[in-house]
Amino acid sequence: MRLLYHPDVKDISLAGVLYALGDPIRLTVVQRLAERGELSCAALGCDVPKSTMSHHLRVLRESGIICCRKEGTQHFNSLRLTDLEALFPGLIKVILQAVERSTHPLAPALTQSPLNTSMHQSSSV
Repeated sequence: MRLLYHPDVKDISLAGVLYALGDPIRLTVVQRLAERGELSCAALGCDVPKSTMSHHLRVLRESGIICCRKEGTQHFNSLRLTDLEALFPGLIKVILQAVERSTHPLAPALTQSPLNTSMHQSSSV
């Protein structure tokens, strides 16, 4: 049986974590794991081919964001929140809040500053 690589806590870098979180599919995976806890690959519910999901899970695992354990023929994934919080306090929470705001139906209104609003109004005169 092939063992999956999980970096030691000391080997998790901010650059690696931010790179891994730079993809919408990987952000969705992290959001679902944060909301629901440990999930199998199939339970993540992302509508992508199996090979694509395997790639994204590998990037998340090798960056130190998730931990994967094998049980029979299934792989179960969970966030390494304790490790990430110890290294980068508040980072995952802030990123998940930003994802939530960006997917909220009022996201454009919430992210538009009063300065931008007044500039758009004055330029249309």
